[in-house]
Amino acid sequence: MNKICLTITIVVFFLVCLNVLQAQTTQTEVNQVECINQIAGSWKYDYGKDTTGYADYTIFWTGLDAYGKLVSNGKTIMEQRINWAYDKTLDKIIGLSQIKGGDNASLSAAQWISKDKYVIVPYKDISNLEEASTRTEGTLKSHDLLEIVYYVNNKPVNTVIYTRVK
Repeated sequence: MNKICLTITIVVFFLVCLNVLQAQTTQTEVNQVECINQIAGSWKYDYGKDTTGYADYTIFWTGLDAYGKLVSNGKTIMEQRINWAYDKTLDKIIGLSQIKGGDNASLSAAQWISKDKYVIVPYKDISNLEEASTRTEGTLKSHDLLEIVYYVNNKPVNTVIYTRVK
């Protein structure tokens, strides 16, 4: 009986060690804070006829303070501010957004899935990124070029190319 218990204990120990070793060698974690910091700076993009978008991202502790505006024919037609903050417990970045003059705020969750690609969904869909009714995917094509694709019901509805201006 003691030999059986000892054998089982040794086998379980080796299985646990093998599993921990495998998890450490095969899992490649994406550092969310390092990745979000890649976006810091000023960006410009075309947003329809005669409309240009501007976005400024400033590093703020473990996140970003984002300010964006749309300008059409020299007049600002919309302004938005988002405070993005890393949540270590969730290993995701949470964003609180408000549009100037609006009377509501929206909460979103972002996660970098590789060093150059992220996904943003409404906060309520945080645990199921792939099944969110709306989704934004951003891909850093280079240091100065960001492609953002907007999805509704898993179908792309708009693609916007951001160019870094500083």
